[in-house]
Amino acid sequence: MDAQTLRELQAPIKQRYKDNPETALVVGEAEARLGADITCTIPGWAGDTTAGLHPAAGGDGRAACSADMLLEALVACAGVTLSSVATAMGIKVNRGVVKARGTWDARGTLGVSRETPIGLTAIDLTFDLDIDADDKARAKLVELTERYCVIYQTLKNPPQLGFEIAG
Repeated sequence: MDAQTLRELQAPIKQRYKDNPETALVVGEAEARLGADITCTIPGWAGDTTAGLHPAAGGDGRAACSADMLLEALVACAGVTLSSVATAMGIKVNRGVVKARGTWDARGTLGVSRETPIGLTAIDLTFDLDIDADDKARAKLVELTERYCVIYQTLKNPPQLGFEIAG
């Protein structure tokens, strides 16, 4: 896709959102069905994913780890956002890889240490790019990718969370 095609595709959508801002609100949903052996199944766009304990918490490594899935969501969003921004800027991406590396301490989630935080405490996002752009355009590409990446911004500015048990 080129920049003109992207603009033509998005122009009516952007206009609708300007005219009727309430139409821009998107509600995402996910569901997990509890399974055997401390797993759950998450239906997704590309089929079901079975999630379970990470080996650091007693899993055998056959089920997906939710922390890894979060990192996968981040690189997916950053990759699509970067591609979209590059297209809009007219930057040709010859090759690109987006990597995320997250760190968490299993002592927290296992209750070994109450002082140890639970969850990812550091995430590094790396873009390995071969693009046709000078340093200024490259910096703008990364800046705009950070600005418009939904998952990056969600992690950077956490939403209000709710928790309830139904039934």
